[in-house]
Amino acid sequence: MASRKTKSPELAAAAGNIAAAAQHVRQAVNQKVDKIEATVSAEIAKAKQAPQAKRGRAKRRFDAMLEKAEARLDKATRKARKSLEKAMREAEAKLNAAKKASGTRLGEIGKAIGGPAKAPVNALGSGAPAKKSVARKAPARKAAAKAPASPDESA
Repeated sequence: MASRKTKSPELAAAAGNIAAAAQHVRQAVNQKVDKIEATVSAEIAKAKQAPQAKRGRAKRRFDAMLEKAEARLDKATRKARKSLEKAMREAEAKLNAAKKASGTRLGEIGKAIGGPAKAPVNALGSGAPAKKSVARKAPARKAAAKAPASPDESA
C-alpha cells in the first residue's frame, strides 16, 4: 500500500523529524542494550570465576589435607616397622637365651638321671670330646634372698 504524500511542507518536515528522532531513539536503545549486554557478560564472567576460585581453593585445601594424611601414614608406618624390628630383636634375644639355658639344663638333667651324657663330636670328626660349656652358679646371697624363710610361708 502506497503512502500518500502530503502537500503541506510542515507536515513533511514533521514526518522527517519524527523519522530522525525514531532513528536516534533506536540507536540509543541499541547502545543501552549493548551496555547492558556487556555488563551482564561481565557479571556472568565474575560469577563463573567465583566458583572456579572456590574450586581452586578447595582443591588446594584438599591437596594439603591429603599431603598431611600421607605424611601421618608414612610416620605411622615407619614407627610400626621400627617397633616390629625391636620386638623381633627382643624375641630373638629371648630365644637365644632360652636355647643357652635349655642346653645347660639338659646337661644337668642328664647328670641327675645318672646316665652319661653323650659327648658331641667336634667339627674335625675326631673322637675327642668337644669343650663343654660351664654353667655359672648364682651367688649364694641372691639364692638365699629368693628362698623362703620357712616352709609355712611358701604355702
